[in-house]
Amino acid sequence: MTTCDFLVIGGGVIGLNIARELRRKFGGAKVVLIEKETALGLHASGRNSGVLHAGFYYSADSLKAKFTRLGNQALTEYCESKGIPLNKCGKLVVAKNEAELPVLDELYKRGKVNGVPLDSISEAEAKEIEPRVKTCQRALFSPTTSSVDPGEVMEAMRGDALAEGVELHPGVAYLGHSNGSVATSDGPYQPGYLVNAAGLYADKIARDYGFSERYRILPFKGLYLYSEEPPGALRTNIYPVPDLRNPFLGVHFTVTAAGKAKIGPTAIPAFWREQYEGFGNFSASELLDILVRQAGLFVFSGFGFQRMAVEELRKYYRPHLVALSSELLEGVHSSDYKHWGKAGIRAQLLDLKSRKLEMDFVFEHDERSMHVLNAVSPGFTCSIPFSQYICDHIG
Repeated sequence: MTTCDFLVIGGGVIGLNIARELRRKFGGAKVVLIEKETALGLHASGRNSGVLHAGFYYSADSLKAKFTRLGNQALTEYCESKGIPLNKCGKLVVAKNEAELPVLDELYKRGKVNGVPLDSISEAEAKEIEPRVKTCQRALFSPTTSSVDPGEVMEAMRGDALAEGVELHPGVAYLGHSNGSVATSDGPYQPGYLVNAAGLYADKIARDYGFSERYRILPFKGLYLYSEEPPGALRTNIYPVPDLRNPFLGVHFTVTAAGKAKIGPTAIPAFWREQYEGFGNFSASELLDILVRQAGLFVFSGFGFQRMAVEELRKYYRPHLVALSSELLEGVHSSDYKHWGKAGIRAQLLDLKSRKLEMDFVFEHDERSMHVLNAVSPGFTCSIPFSQYICDHIG
């Protein structure tokens, strides 16, 4: 039996920062983090775009609005203090036609209300930033958006956690709990308090503790196509005007920390939780459950799931994805985009009652346990202040 004051399940960027914050907040408390994989950050935290978002997409009353702005500042400072390379290339948000201009204006208003540096610029000014960009009449420029290698960030935070006294137990999977004891693949753990930050499986663990009754996680696969062009061929990130009815930002150009361009991501409905490639990690029970959820959304969803699913599945066809991205930039050639990057899976929370995807962070807790149910993009950017906020609700 392993005893501890706090047991954190999940070795992604949220779980790791919660463990670190618990150790700081509660002094000499014994904080243990378990992760079912043999290393930390092998799922969304190590497979995301690496973009440090600025915080202008979200309505002012959301947790995302607050924590994206604060998280951008905190993670930028963290990377600079650790010598982790940052590509401070900014971001252009462009309109394809006049019909999108009101949404562009809404994003500008949100940015100002949220206290985010954001410039409304003309088409000519946008072309000064990136000569190849396409936009209708005007665009937005976010100077504080940047890119980083998420793997380097995770490795630095892992080292900090160990130095701060957090016990990291990789290769240990949660199996269940009873009478306060947590069953794992490495034997029982007896925590004073449990924090569930298990990403794709957070809802399943939460149900063991009486939570997540109205929620289920739906997985969406994100893929990027990498450019063969040399570093510097694209000067800044270029994003389309998003559909504010769903949490996905649309196909865009991302400039990596190393200066290479990539297009994506997709948001393709996955059929089991870790469907990264082929039939790896296949689960028949997950397939059945997710197909039932998806079938219900095809008929009853409040956000156009049927249309979105069909559009996203088409993005598996490389020429189609390249063609979509060419609406944002001149000189986009399919021959430059031949190689897919490793897939990521978004652990997107579905509200079963409203049949809508949750747009904001969601967590549930009591005096014995905390369950982080929805910490999707920009969860990486928000990880430091969001983890502090979670810990403020503990103890």
